[in-house]
Amino acid sequence: MTSSPSDTEQAEQVAHPLQDFADELAGAVGGTVEIAFDSVKVSVPAENWVQAHLTARDDYDLVFFSFLSAIDWARDVAVGDPLADEEVEERIEVISSVADVSEGKRVTFSCDLDHATPTIDSLVEVYAGANWHEREAAEMFGIDFRGHPDLTLLYLPDSFEGNPLRKSFPLLSREVKPWPGKVDVEAMPEKPSTENPGA
Repeated sequence: MTSSPSDTEQAEQVAHPLQDFADELAGAVGGTVEIAFDSVKVSVPAENWVQAHLTARDDYDLVFFSFLSAIDWARDVAVGDPLADEEVEERIEVISSVADVSEGKRVTFSCDLDHATPTIDSLVEVYAGANWHEREAAEMFGIDFRGHPDLTLLYLPDSFEGNPLRKSFPLLSREVKPWPGKVDVEAMPEKPSTENPGA
């Protein structure tokens, strides 16, 4: 049975179950919202970063801090092909994920930082669990988390220079052996025929 145009129109008008929650939260923190794959993403400006998390924790019961990391949106890369999409704005995107512990609501917060000098206030006073995540993001992406109690290195030696997860960081191993690129995958073997099992 095919659906009639009225059925299609009605389906398009049905809001996502998280839409009201997402819109209310985005309005409360001064951000914009996007829902994809049953996941809420709220983008906020850097000056609202800490307050957005405070509001999420205190007013929306998002008390569980899951992770914090970053994405380097850079066109210039040390190894491999440069970013083809010239429309992409170069920036460092910081992302965090918080959730409640009863209904299973989860929100990813996002904030864009200046690519050359990424700086943002620390979340450690809001979520103690952000401590190590911010240290890792500082070490790997070169982000300065203002107010963090101790941004000492986690993985790299003190004399190490650079930030290994920046796209402009030269990976010696990839200079020696290029990225594999497209991988050739062999087809799965054919199943034996079951038409004549006694043959």
